[in-house]
Amino acid sequence: MDVLHTVFYFIVAIGLLVAIHEFGHFWVARKTGVKVLRFSIGFGKVIWKYQKDSNSTEYALSLIPLGGYVKMVDEREGEVKAEDLPQAFTQKPLWARSAIVAAGPLFNLILAVVLYSAVFMMGETGMRPVIGEVAPQTLAGKAGFVEGEEITSINGIDTQTWREAMETLMASITDAEDGVSVGVKTNDGILLTHSLVIPLELSQDPERLFKELGLKAWQPKIPAVIGKIIAGGAAEQAGLQVGDVIISADEIQFNDWIAWVKYVQSHANQTMNVMVERNSEPLFLELTPASQVDNEKIIGKSGAGVQVSDNLRDSVMVTYSLGPIDAVSAAMQRTGYYSLATLKMMGSMFVGKSSVDNLSGPISIAQYAGKSAEMGLIPFLKFLAIVSISLGILNLLPIPVLDGGHLLMFAIEAIKGSPVAENIQIAFQQLGMTALLALMMLAMFLDIGRLF
Repeated sequence: MDVLHTVFYFIVAIGLLVAIHEFGHFWVARKTGVKVLRFSIGFGKVIWKYQKDSNSTEYALSLIPLGGYVKMVDEREGEVKAEDLPQAFTQKPLWARSAIVAAGPLFNLILAVVLYSAVFMMGETGMRPVIGEVAPQTLAGKAGFVEGEEITSINGIDTQTWREAMETLMASITDAEDGVSVGVKTNDGILLTHSLVIPLELSQDPERLFKELGLKAWQPKIPAVIGKIIAGGAAEQAGLQVGDVIISADEIQFNDWIAWVKYVQSHANQTMNVMVERNSEPLFLELTPASQVDNEKIIGKSGAGVQVSDNLRDSVMVTYSLGPIDAVSAAMQRTGYYSLATLKMMGSMFVGKSSVDNLSGPISIAQYAGKSAEMGLIPFLKFLAIVSISLGILNLLPIPVLDGGHLLMFAIEAIKGSPVAENIQIAFQQLGMTALLALMMLAMFLDIGRLF
């Protein structure tokens, strides 16, 4: 994937999520009468700024796009002018200060609801969540899944497409020891529920989990007929044409397109003797698949696409959308579910129950941003919603420096009737900053490890 493409969408994603987060602080601060000196997207050196007059808020873009801040009139950060004192953050009642701090994370969660609502209203086309062949020794086989069943829900969350079902299932891994409730519909239209139990050691090893899970999408037998030739690709160079029927390669016969694709993928840069049927006549050609890196493996690409009839496409694909009211309701349900799943995952990592390998740093997030944008608008909006939820939940954790840490100090203030001593707050903030930096370094280390 092009690096500039990845970086661009990463900046777009982080810029939007940070802007919404900081706008939450900014908007509530203004509504509660606190004077805001600067609203900045990014940290470090200011590269652009706008200020209507010397008494209004300065809006700025800063050099490092991995965050942002809202600078308010605050007695803790220096001397405050007498005329500005009534507008100082520290002079506001406890409820107002709490609302200002909580607004950032809450706006991220609201953004997730808005994004999911848009996704549900725009609609999505994807593969129906119909289960393919299930091996008896797999987790799915032991749970009673049968080929042909269609997944209807995961832990009560409706799933309309295969991708949606798998995404929701992965978000449920922290509850897997108690069993993930999977609703299915049989070929006879009967609704059943399977309890999918995933051992702890598998939940911490995604690669092994996918191998032992045993859930794969049902695929119909598609005839090996060429439906598209990519200009300049290996197929065009070999002389293949639209309508050619693939009979064999290196004397190995193919009954369907999937078998042909698997053979091509295993023969990158290797010349194959291909027999096709064209106009009811056999024809022999030499095809050398081009090589391409996919999931860290080199695979062959023929440069040709399959011919699929409309009836066959309709049997495996589904298109759905919701009205505004249903979309908002479903979006709130999805946001709440992923918020709880994120919180449980963080809690599991904190107590050592879940592996820290689940952490994603800026490199991984950038890669996800680029890949989702490449897939289309809907996947990119879903990516933004997930990251917005993660950002909101992370900031609500009672860790000094984060919004949740400030809320913890306010809770103690409410109980004891006076603010926590400044020296104690400073000590906690230093501790929180150290912990946060250590977490960021660990995430970066894991990201670099994934690259190599």
